[in-house]
Amino acid sequence: MIGFGIRSVFGLYLEPMTVAKGWNRETFALAMAIQNLLWGLGLPFAGALADRFGSIWVIAGGALMYALGVWGMTQADTGLALHLTGGLVTGLGIAFTAFSLALAAMARVVGVAKRSWALGLGTAAGSAGQVVFSPLTQGFISAFGWSASLLILAATTLIMIPLAMLLPNDPRAPDEAQSDQTVVAAVREAVAHRGYILLTIGFFVCGFHVAFITVHFPAYVTDIGLDPRIGAYAIALVGLFNIAGSILSGMAGQRWSKKCGLSVIYFVRSVAILALVLMPKTEFTIYLFAAVMGILWLSTVPLTTGIVAQVFGVRYMATLFGIVFFSHQLGSFLGVWLAGRIFDATGSYDGMWWAGIVLGVTAAIVHLPINEKPLPRLEARSA
Repeated sequence: MIGFGIRSVFGLYLEPMTVAKGWNRETFALAMAIQNLLWGLGLPFAGALADRFGSIWVIAGGALMYALGVWGMTQADTGLALHLTGGLVTGLGIAFTAFSLALAAMARVVGVAKRSWALGLGTAAGSAGQVVFSPLTQGFISAFGWSASLLILAATTLIMIPLAMLLPNDPRAPDEAQSDQTVVAAVREAVAHRGYILLTIGFFVCGFHVAFITVHFPAYVTDIGLDPRIGAYAIALVGLFNIAGSILSGMAGQRWSKKCGLSVIYFVRSVAILALVLMPKTEFTIYLFAAVMGILWLSTVPLTTGIVAQVFGVRYMATLFGIVFFSHQLGSFLGVWLAGRIFDATGSYDGMWWAGIVLGVTAAIVHLPINEKPLPRLEARSA
């Protein structure tokens, strides 16, 4: 809740920081793009460490790095300094406190019959953070200024350290037969599986959508002449509705095909974006879009992690999902940076919205051929 909640509010700083520092939007956007890329690059390594030693110390160390990066943003006087602090250091901190590490710990202590449901609940916690931190951070910015607000967030990240100590730390799953498979062998097995490759390709689109909207939507709302508070409330609304979306996604994944669920989510995202482009830009339209997108926001995560666990088992789930998530973060990098570049060149985000529509339809198609059946080695052990 804390880690993802803080991560979700950086878009609120785009306008005040660029105005105060005299930067263009691409400068800030590139920092956030680097952050997303380092999150993606770092997560497979964080996942491998968590799979080997447990999640506690990985997340605790990541929280320290996270706090250092957010504090460093207050000290950045140049674009390069912002890219190093808000981008590189914060991105690595997010990677080593990622909610997927906590999800892997949850998956190992929950039986197969309830695993998708538990993953949905864990994902909903991240959305709860978005609900809490979006209006709270906007209030901090209004009351104390953007720099003091960032210092408050930096201190808040440290709360993750004692919370991490409460996580189950055994990397083994009690209901899954143990094997002598190494992490290298697990990765080779996964990359040879066509469904794993398709899942990885599809998750790129999720990152493109989510990162673009998280960072640029508050500024987009201001650009169309609405109050900045509406942008903050819209991001909070996304998180609020995603609590329901994540739980419903977990429940649906427990009963029906996860790949079909993912196809539906990506297709409906495209429809929602198309509606935003075509409808009048009113406060109601913004809130309606936020609510619909909220239902679809992180609802991809229980289904994506669920397919990884279902096909390959949970022993190396954090590592294998980390690789899938790297694709997500490549999409995030492109979504955040390209939006800033397009806006600075054209004065509009229209090109990004249309790209999101096309990519959503593409992702809906890509997921359909995925084979969700567990690998023969898992079926043989369960028998």
